[in-house]
Amino acid sequence: MILTPKQYLLTCLSEECAEVVQRCTKALRFGLEEVQEGQLLDNRERLIYELNDILAVIELLEEHGLDLSDIGNKEQIDKKKAKLYKYGKYSVSKGILKT
Repeated sequence: MILTPKQYLLTCLSEECAEVVQRCTKALRFGLEEVQEGQLLDNRERLIYELNDILAVIELLEEHGLDLSDIGNKEQIDKKKAKLYKYGKYSVSKGILKT
């Protein structure tokens, strides 16, 4: 199978998202300030690095003609935040999340 540039970049985006997931789980397991043996950056800094990698791939996708102009849509972001607050309160009521 030969990929188009967009397909290749979408694969890269998927990989970068997986790396963000991994960095989040490391931060949860070991703390944001933990510096993994052999690394110079702590988990917070490495998370930022991975998030910037995602932004780089997004920019490349846009350069290759994928219309992602609605990223950062304030209305959609506000709706998601409201949903997260709603379910966060539910988690507090279940004793799963502390305030």
